[in-house]
Amino acid sequence: MDYTKFFSENASRRKPSWIGQLRKFRTSPNTSNLLWLAGGLPNPSRFPFSEAKVSLRDGSVINISQETMASALQYGNMEGNIELLNYLSTLTQQLHSPPCWVQTKQLITVGQDGLAKAFVMLVDPGDYVIVPELCSIAFFSELSALNPRCISVEEDEEGMQADQLRSTLAHLTSECERKNFAHRPKVIYMSPNSTGSSGRAMSEQRRKAIYAIACEYDLLILEDDPYYFLQFRDDLPPSFLSLDTEGRVIRFDSFSETVNTGILMQCVTGPKPLVEKMVQHVQATVLGGIGLPQVLLTELFRAWGLDGFLRHVKEVRQLYCSRRDTMLLAAEKHLTGLCDWSVPEGGMFLWLKVLGIKNTQIMLYEHGMAKNILLVPGNVFTTRPELPCQYIRASYATATPEQMDEAFTNLADLIREEMKTNECL
Repeated sequence: MDYTKFFSENASRRKPSWIGQLRKFRTSPNTSNLLWLAGGLPNPSRFPFSEAKVSLRDGSVINISQETMASALQYGNMEGNIELLNYLSTLTQQLHSPPCWVQTKQLITVGQDGLAKAFVMLVDPGDYVIVPELCSIAFFSELSALNPRCISVEEDEEGMQADQLRSTLAHLTSECERKNFAHRPKVIYMSPNSTGSSGRAMSEQRRKAIYAIACEYDLLILEDDPYYFLQFRDDLPPSFLSLDTEGRVIRFDSFSETVNTGILMQCVTGPKPLVEKMVQHVQATVLGGIGLPQVLLTELFRAWGLDGFLRHVKEVRQLYCSRRDTMLLAAEKHLTGLCDWSVPEGGMFLWLKVLGIKNTQIMLYEHGMAKNILLVPGNVFTTRPELPCQYIRASYATATPEQMDEAFTNLADLIREEMKTNECL
């Protein structure tokens, strides 16, 4: 596939960093005797940190040697810690079995930096980006700076509807051809598992239908899946990456929800030409990876093995599933008749539809603090946040059962007061 047709003007102009290209020789095991005089690397003898011991909750200890610490604190491999990349490669193949694996590349970066760089690589001002009705707040914050045309597609309990996607694309394609408009649709953003708002998850058939449409209309899929490991079921549906026979999927995985947010690493998996273009951007911004968090995760994988990591993930999933059930009990006790909701299939959030209230943003922002509660209004997860919305999002990640009960007691009082004093549906 010719991926250059998807590149934005920014990506088309971007060139590799010479220093970045040279650094890969320094970190390669085949060039361990290389005499590095290319400059740019601080002398590690004056790094104040020498070595470390990290205690795990199970009582075991991870030792970070002086040599490992010196390497972690130095500018490293642009794609990420080589040993960690090997672990993630094995994990990705074990979990997803990507059909195009030999043409695939991985990149480790920080936070949502990988997703942000994918946007810059693919989106010019005025470009169409296909999105679900509900997306994460961070998604809109980053993408809006590029000034695209976000086209939302209606969702049901499984997320984006395939028939609505097809009709939307057919209409946009026809319009572009009729007006000889260059900004054709080329990117779909998806968060298929337990999205940061609704908690919905797509079935295998829905995923296959959407992937087939992406192939038909020559689109790339950005599969943002931070809650993959927090699905409350063992028979996980296949990822878009596992369905990708044509090299159309860039997948984004996170360890923030299962290890900790301080590590805050994102793993990008996708076609080599696309990921290599993103690496060029990393060379100019992140410079060489955030070494110490990557070493911590590497040593954790070394201590646990992949099977140990997956056992840990299962325990984390059980914790959040239990917290979800606790919040559902509080909702049934206090919000029955005031709100509607569906049972989240994963993630950290309960998505509530407030009955009889037109605009939850006004209710929460103007009166929520007086009731000692803080929730997120649903309009911030949409492409039109200025419009009124009946939904709110509540997190069960850290609140105690007592706090959940008190918060929903206060929310119920707030809704009743709002229904008495303001315009209602």
